[in-house]
Amino acid sequence: MSSSKIITSSHPLVLSKLTQLRLHDLPAKDFREGIRAIGSMLIYEASRSLPTADVPGLQSPIAPFTGTTIPLRIGLSPILRAGIGLTDAALEMFPDATVLHLGLFRDKVSLQAIEYYSKLPSQVTADLVFLLDPLIATGGTAIAALHMLTEWGLPASQIKIISILGSKTGVEHVSAEFPDVEIFIGAVDDELTEKGYISPGLGDAGDRLFSTTH
Repeated sequence: MSSSKIITSSHPLVLSKLTQLRLHDLPAKDFREGIRAIGSMLIYEASRSLPTADVPGLQSPIAPFTGTTIPLRIGLSPILRAGIGLTDAALEMFPDATVLHLGLFRDKVSLQAIEYYSKLPSQVTADLVFLLDPLIATGGTAIAALHMLTEWGLPASQIKIISILGSKTGVEHVSAEFPDVEIFIGAVDDELTEKGYISPGLGDAGDRLFSTTH
C-alpha cells in the first residue's frame, strides 16, 4: 500500500489474533472477542495523533496537577450489522462518544452497497468520526458510508476508518475515492473472489459475529 493514509498494523498481537479469526471452526464467542480485541488496538493507534488540551486546577491525593483531555466531540459510526462488533471496543476508549448507526448491505448479485438506515442527526454532532467497518472487500460499502457522512457535512479529513481486514483492491478503491480519509487496518489480503469475498479472508464477519452462518 503506497498511500500514507493507509496504516496497516504490524503489531504481533494484532497478527496473532487475526490468525485465530481466520480459522473456519472458531466459535462465535471467540470470534466476537477477537474482533473486539483487534478493534481496541486499532482504535488506540488511530487515536495517537489526536490533539490534547490542558486541564488545570486538578488535585491528586498528593498535590495539585494539570491534566490532559481530548478537546474533540467524538463520533462512532458502525456500519450495520458487522460494525456492531467494533462498537463496544470503541466505546471503551470514548465512553461519551455519539454513536451514529449506518445501515448498508451489499447486493449479492451486483455487489453494490444499498442504504437502508441512517441515524445521523440533522446537524453535525462530531469533530471526528471513527467509521467502524470490520471488512473492506470491494470497498463499496465503506465508500457509500463515507458519502453519507460527508453529505451530512463532515469533512473527509475528519473521518478515520477502523477495519480488521481488507482486500488490496477494496482498500485502494476507498483510498482513491477518499484520499483524505485515514484507514487503520489489521491486514490486507491480495485476492478478492468473483463473489466479492476477501481471500483467504475470514468469511462473512456479520454471520460469524451473530451465528447466522449456514
